[in-house]
Amino acid sequence: MKSIKIFSEKGIRVDKKKIDLLVQKIMEELKFSIDSLEFNFVGTKTITEINNKYLNHSGSTDIITFNYSHEKFRFDGEIFISVPDAYENAKKYKVTIDNEIERLIIHGVLHLLGYDDLTPAKKRTMKKYENKFVKQFEKISKGLLLS
Repeated sequence: MKSIKIFSEKGIRVDKKKIDLLVQKIMEELKFSIDSLEFNFVGTKTITEINNKYLNHSGSTDIITFNYSHEKFRFDGEIFISVPDAYENAKKYKVTIDNEIERLIIHGVLHLLGYDDLTPAKKRTMKKYENKFVKQFEKISKGLLLS
């Protein structure tokens, strides 16, 4: 593994060591390597601007993934996670915020591996992997988001 960088906007604090460990565990399971992977934990304004500018979608979303790599199992990418949207998802699905942040990290990594959720069948496949890894690594996810 070459480089995982983790950034967060002012007022958002994450446990970088736990995120790094979670990504390492997923990497071991799915057999990929990382040239460069950047996680950005952002607010509603930033994710909305990115969603509009780069994807031509209006409004906020919970995660946006950019894959700059030409190889499926060697990452060069960027993942933006909206912490306010993660809080809303956590309430909606009755899970902890740490569980939701973990799920979004896993979801972003799966996108970098080439999985997508554009059809019901593909969405089920992604959800199957997400559920497996959320359960498998739930001890790591405790305390991902710091108060």
